[in-house]
Amino acid sequence: MNHDLTLVVPVYNEQENISTFIEAIKSELVSIYHHIDILFINDGSTDNTFNVIGAEIEKNDNISLIDLAKNFGKEAAMTAGLKHARGDAVVIMDVDLQDPPSVVLAFFELWCTGKYDTVYGIRVDRSADTRIKRCTAGGFYKLFNLLSHGTKLPKSTGDFRLINRKVIDALNQMPERNRFMKGMFAWSAFRAIGVSFERPERNIGQSKFNYWRLWNFALDGILSFTSWPLRVWSYIGFGISFIAFLYASHILIDTLFLGVKVPGYASIMSVILFLGGVQLISLGVIGEYIGRIFTEIKQRPIYLINGISGYYRNRNKNRNTPNE
Repeated sequence: MNHDLTLVVPVYNEQENISTFIEAIKSELVSIYHHIDILFINDGSTDNTFNVIGAEIEKNDNISLIDLAKNFGKEAAMTAGLKHARGDAVVIMDVDLQDPPSVVLAFFELWCTGKYDTVYGIRVDRSADTRIKRCTAGGFYKLFNLLSHGTKLPKSTGDFRLINRKVIDALNQMPERNRFMKGMFAWSAFRAIGVSFERPERNIGQSKFNYWRLWNFALDGILSFTSWPLRVWSYIGFGISFIAFLYASHILIDTLFLGVKVPGYASIMSVILFLGGVQLISLGVIGEYIGRIFTEIKQRPIYLINGISGYYRNRNKNRNTPNE
């Protein structure tokens, strides 16, 4: 088989959505379906996702599965998919159909013009998200673009995108373990264009991301693409030192001309607590970066593969180490 487009679909406990997703791909992308293969990445699901995909593989010769040994997270699952994808281009999308298959056709048509290496989706309607999520997402994009060094995230974009082989090869050369794929996509975008679409509500199941995971995800994204949080403490330290110098000068002049005063307990404690808090925050920021350095220097695999099913199994059967 010679397929031109690979759909990389990370899944985690999505047994109800697999068959619906495949039927949607067949019906909405019928005009290019002969160009498509579907590569599911099972990210350590604990439900029946593995068996459901296995049953679909028996019925469809263009579907394959990479089964990860445990739950490594969506970033690692996407990395595994990009490493093994065989198409001339890859579309990364979710299985819950919040990334509409009809938009893939628009991606494909723009890519076929030869003008673009990346075609990404822009969400024009996020009414399905809560107000808190919309506000925090908007704030994250603004903060990231403000702090990052030369890498800008297009507003309201996710992982849903088409990337060609040039971008795929660039991403596969990035060995970092703390992976923020949205930033990596933007960094290696080459010639890129956005396609607006309305993101529908999820029909079946629930999102696997909660606010705590989203917070850590955002923190990884910012710290992976900027050293500003480290640099800013130099300026904060200089500012506090300057204020302290002015205050010490005020005390000295006041003492010389007005005599010695008994210092107040409240002011002393306020200064001590304030400076103590600043020091702890700065140590925390440094610790975040040191923790990421510690993760990188261990050079552990980004993911481990438990097995490969479908025609990708034959393609990779001679690989000595399927782990990355």
